[in-house]
Amino acid sequence: MAEIGFYHLMRTSIDQALPPLLGRTLAAGQRAVIRCGSMERLAALDNALWLCADPDWLPHGTAATGRAGEQPIWLTELDEAPNGARFLFLVDGSSSERLGVFDRVFDLFDGNDEAAVAAARRRWIAAKAEGHQLSYWQQAARGWERKL
Repeated sequence: MAEIGFYHLMRTSIDQALPPLLGRTLAAGQRAVIRCGSMERLAALDNALWLCADPDWLPHGTAATGRAGEQPIWLTELDEAPNGARFLFLVDGSSSERLGVFDRVFDLFDGNDEAAVAAARRRWIAAKAEGHQLSYWQQAARGWERKL
């Protein structure tokens, strides 16, 4: 079973919230896969990760760049982890049928979008029913606050 954290974005966009989480993932010696909801989001995140200032280096790849096995961070629309990642980041309401193969799952959702919040609640209920360990984090003025 995976440890799944639901990250309720209240103050920043996914493009801004994701880099620090990915930086901590790499600092912990882990690999990540980011499952995007669309090719447009994948392209936007690809660009944002190259341009982010903190951390200043987030090496990553996509199917367009290839060499999945060499990429510490992999961006995809598919339910896959070709880079051997043990950490999964879900954005845009994406989900995975393979949650149990990951050590940690980060489900980031827009707290200012009622539909995104409702969908996150449904994912929470489904993950709980599957027996995963769940936590809920809400974005605050000074970072993330664990609420559950």
